[in-house]
Amino acid sequence: MNRIKIFLITGSVIFSLQFVQSQTNKNNQFLQKVGALDSIYSESLKEYRKIYVQLPADYNANKNEKYPVVYILDGEVFLPTVNDLQNYYSGGFTPEMVIVGISNDKNRMRDLTTSKVTEMYGSPFKQENGEAANFSKFIETELIPFVEKKYPVTNFRTLIGHSYGGLFTIYTLIHHPQLFSNYLAIDPSLDWDDQKLINESREILSSQNYKGKALFMSLSGQLHMQNSQITIDNVMQDTTDFTLFARSNIAFSKLVKQNAKNELSFDWKFYPRDIHGTIPFPSIMDGLISLFEWYQMENTDKYNMPTTTADEINKIVRYRQHKLETHFGYAVPPFPEFLINMQGYMSMDMGQMERAKMYFELTIEYYPNSPNSYDSMADYYERMDDFKNALKFVTKAYEINANDDYKQRIEELKEKTNKG
Repeated sequence: MNRIKIFLITGSVIFSLQFVQSQTNKNNQFLQKVGALDSIYSESLKEYRKIYVQLPADYNANKNEKYPVVYILDGEVFLPTVNDLQNYYSGGFTPEMVIVGISNDKNRMRDLTTSKVTEMYGSPFKQENGEAANFSKFIETELIPFVEKKYPVTNFRTLIGHSYGGLFTIYTLIHHPQLFSNYLAIDPSLDWDDQKLINESREILSSQNYKGKALFMSLSGQLHMQNSQITIDNVMQDTTDFTLFARSNIAFSKLVKQNAKNELSFDWKFYPRDIHGTIPFPSIMDGLISLFEWYQMENTDKYNMPTTTADEINKIVRYRQHKLETHFGYAVPPFPEFLINMQGYMSMDMGQMERAKMYFELTIEYYPNSPNSYDSMADYYERMDDFKNALKFVTKAYEINANDDYKQRIEELKEKTNKG
């Protein structure tokens, strides 16, 4: 039996996983290294663009498993935050995901702003801007194919952007909604070019079908730079340029809500204690949890109730399987392998052998190439003194992974079978 199973059962699952991850870094000079550097030459941008890629903590190249992917604008700044959130929330609140941070340390305003301006607040403006369409072309025709070819990702994609990045995120939702399933716009600069993007959105939001798409948008408490009397309750009555940023955000959120028939899943949150520079952290946390609300586990109490029958649990698992497939657009196991496996051992320890067998059968069904799933079923049959079937499943595990532990166990079960 794989010792990791005992470790997971007797301790906190989340703490155990974090502990194992921390041990892999114990010989490093630094506590944490996040995001491997990669780059791509863009014909659209006529330059190399850096990206930073973080694979899930439990990624194993031998399993040939693929994951949803989240793309982060200003990736060199925000990828560590997304990674930290995933370390805490993935598995139960969000799926394991590949994280791709897109560098915007150069030509940021050029790439992320959505229309060209030559004047800003009554003064000439000469910095290069308004090339969001070209940057979007780079993402669609170059970056996404590059990532999908090189990294273990599916076509379920999330886009995260802050400030001008949030503006670009909304722009992508409005003009290229097919590129991503989820959009997380953090304090977006929707005041850009006299709210031009908002005006473009009016007809599109009323006519476009956004079924299967989700948007989370946030607003910081920095409503007016010079007047503390301006609050969320009266900011829309102000007409000065000092509140245009906040008013644009609120106006767009109202526009989205007015067009709920387009089936866009929408969540908006105001952070009164945060300013523009601090709002990314809580927005990323709340935004990812909101966007993946459908991913969260249901009926968790049923799994721990000894009175819940194997048939009831099977129905709950099948419901989750169907729910995830509906949202992702492709088949995916309803739970991580270790979690189903752990429930099998917990049931067996409580003497609930029918439930235990069902869990181990589910593990084999959803993870047919895992030797551990067959080894666990062998544990069940050995507990039932059915050494013949135990031998059959250990042999299957050995066929997948010819390690010495399985080989030794085969010999032991052959001896028990012959004695029987």
